[in-house]
Amino acid sequence: MRLTALIPALSPELVSSLDKCGVRTDSDLLFRPVVEVYLQLSSEDGISLLDLERAVELTAELASAPGIAGDELLAQETQAQEQAPTLFSGVGGLDNLLCGFGGCRVIEITGDKQSGKTTLALNVILRHLSEVSQARIAWIDTTGDFSVEHAAQILKTFNSEATSSALNRLQVSLAFDIEAAYNALEESQPLPATRLSCIVFDAITPLLGPLLSAVSAQGHSAMTEFMYHLRDFSRLHSCPILVINNTSLLVHHSKSASQIRKPALGPSFEFLTDATVWLSRCDEHAKFDNDHDFTVVSAKVLRSRTTAPKTDSMFKISKGKIFDL
Repeated sequence: MRLTALIPALSPELVSSLDKCGVRTDSDLLFRPVVEVYLQLSSEDGISLLDLERAVELTAELASAPGIAGDELLAQETQAQEQAPTLFSGVGGLDNLLCGFGGCRVIEITGDKQSGKTTLALNVILRHLSEVSQARIAWIDTTGDFSVEHAAQILKTFNSEATSSALNRLQVSLAFDIEAAYNALEESQPLPATRLSCIVFDAITPLLGPLLSAVSAQGHSAMTEFMYHLRDFSRLHSCPILVINNTSLLVHHSKSASQIRKPALGPSFEFLTDATVWLSRCDEHAKFDNDHDFTVVSAKVLRSRTTAPKTDSMFKISKGKIFDL
């Protein structure tokens, strides 16, 4: 957990001083000797050793998981879901898979190359922006591939009242490493005049993939901490988060299985999200009819905490817009 998430329980001045020393998370503060951290602090900050020890105790208390009765937990979850915005793709069968893309959830969208992962996320958030005038959405671009011209073309297909101001309420941030992603999350905090309705990571793979190693668990720990932070953020602000995950080839000795792909970031990643949707192209169903070039895509729920897994639906993509098949 980022120490900035513990403000105001921890003073902003203390958190800022610790940040200058490279102490940015609860793990950094709790698992380093207090004296070592204290010696790194500047004397100009006016922080005593006693102040730091109290901050460590408070951080340990706030970062721990308190016990809670089941009925209280159910009431909290129900209230959070009711407060969270509802986002839909506009494709009935696809929306039925997960009961929409809203709620206090972290949803993974993964699948084959060019299967429409970014297109699906873009259609979901642009539809919501065009329908809800007070909505604001943060798009965190990790590859530099976001095209505002493409987004504008899709928006032209919506006729809702809020369409004209939709791009004004779409906040696009670049984040090429994990630290920049944390900063982008902090900058996307809800504003008084608007409501943060969704955050999209396109894609999560370039952020977390380079951290993973076959000889060290440190990268996996960083990935787990980041995903827990996303889940806490989603529940705290009643904001769904869509993370697009790329794929990798499944290592198999059989030649016939050499082209089978699987979600990247390892088998444990899907358990760090609330739902996983797998997209795959159905080229045998693709159609070309005069001016209409359709790509048919199958969406399958691989795992979900709230809906039945292994269910699927099909939709089509034409010029960046998704439609019912």
